[in-house]
Order: sequence, then structure tokens, then C-alpha cells
Amino acid sequence: MQQPTARSLVLDLLSTLRRGTMPVRALVEAGALLGIEENNIRVSLARLYASGRIERDERGRYRLGPAVAAISGRLRSWRDLGQRQRIWRGDWVAVHCAVLGRGPARRRRERALELLGFRELESGFSLRPDNLRGGLDSAREQLVSLATGAKATDTALGRAFLVRDLDPASDLEARSLWDAAALAEDCRASLADLRESEVRLSRLADDEAMVESFIVGGRVLRQLVRHPLLPQEILDPAPLADLLEAMKHYDQLGRDVWARFLSRHDVPHRALPLDSRDAAGDRPGAPR
Repeated sequence: MQQPTARSLVLDLLSTLRRGTMPVRALVEAGALLGIEENNIRVSLARLYASGRIERDERGRYRLGPAVAAISGRLRSWRDLGQRQRIWRGDWVAVHCAVLGRGPARRRRERALELLGFRELESGFSLRPDNLRGGLDSAREQLVSLATGAKATDTALGRAFLVRDLDPASDLEARSLWDAAALAEDCRASLADLRESEVRLSRLADDEAMVESFIVGGRVLRQLVRHPLLPQEILDPAPLADLLEAMKHYDQLGRDVWARFLSRHDVPHRALPLDSRDAAGDRPGAPR
């Protein structure tokens, strides 16, 4: 399993908070579980704070900052993926950027396009099926928010508009921009990973289960957030739907695993009356 960096650990942990803040000691302790040194955590906190990605309260505890509000919102709303699509009528949402530019602005634009499932048909011209709720207006607003952290129009992002009635060859080319077979296989592979991890969680001590659930669950969450949400005319929806339902259950297990740790550090969390792994009766130290 791929180990997180100090920076990604801080952002990932803070992104789980719907309210409240997390103290430095909790972030340091979580880092230690994952083999990350305290100094690396503190350096990352300082850099993330300076960039506006995180902010402090009066007690010196941290939460995500406004610079990552749009991305953190997408992370927190992953459970709603199944409700984001609408019937596709063959139209496309397109973004044209005549001046590609370079540096951070271009990277932010490319990240925003990728997160919303756009693919480049030609240089500076990206599109995706117009099958998401809210249509063009919502896509335009989300692109600007993800790319700039603001709601105002950003000319560096390019022009967004609808494309209709592509000729057959262009339509076929557009549909082939996504590797549907690979997307479906990735979902099936992640579903298998979740099921195998659930079995392991029931047998792991608390610290080991925290690490396992953080790494496995985090990887699947990033996969879900980056999924292009294509219409059924392009991609079979069943593998994604199966993975989403499995992840909802796994997330419940993961939050339960982390509940004692978060409670000890006075971090708001969803506490369960019983560790769900205890139901298996075979976890080391599990009450019987």
C-alpha cells in the first residue's frame, strides 16, 4: 500500500472534519502511526498554513482553509455521486482556452478539468458529456471554483459552452476519449480491495486498523472523486455503483476504527456505541 506524505496526511485528515478542528498532537500521533516524523508534520503544517490551505483557530488547532474549499467540498460529498447524473441527450460541455499558458495557473486549470471529467479532444479544447445535474451553468461555476477558489469568471480558464450535433466521426472520437474498460476494471479491482480489507480489519489491533482503513479507504475515495461520471451510453454504470455502496459501508467501519483516537483528542466525530469489528468476535482484545 502506498504510504502518504506528511502534506497529504494533514490534508486528508482535516478533510474528514465536517466541523471543528484538530490539534497538532493528533496530527503528529497519526503521522507516527504511518511512519511520518513529527518534524515533517510540523513543517507541512507551516507551509500549508502559509499558503492558505489550512487555518488555525484561537487554540492553535487546524482545519482546512478557503484555498481548498472547493476541492474539500467534493471530497466530503462523495456519497452523493449516484445523484449527480441526469439523462444524456448527446450534447457536450466544452471548454476552449486559446492561451494555454504555463505554471501554477495552467496546473490549476488542468486539475479542475480533470476533476470534472473533461478530456482534451484537441489542444486547448476539452469536453465531457452534458449529463451532470445543473448542466453548463453548474459546470462553469465548478470549474472556476476549483481552478481559482473564487466564483467570479476567470478568463485564464477559457470559455465554456455547449456543443451539439457533432458529426459521426467526431462524436465517436469524443466518446473514445475515456477508456471505459479500464474505468470499469479499476472499480471492480477497488471493490475487491475493500472486501479483502474488511476481512483484515476484523483481525487487526486498533493502531493497525487505523492505518489500513486510512490508506485503503483514502485511495478509493480519491478514485471516486476523480471518476468522470460518464453516461451509460459510454460506460456501464454498475461497477461504479457497486464500488460506491461498498465504500459507504467501509467508510462506516473506518470512522468507527478512528472514533476512539478522535475522541481522545477532542475532535468532533461520529461515535458508534460499539466497534463494529467486535461483532466478528475474533479481533485481538475484542470484548466477548
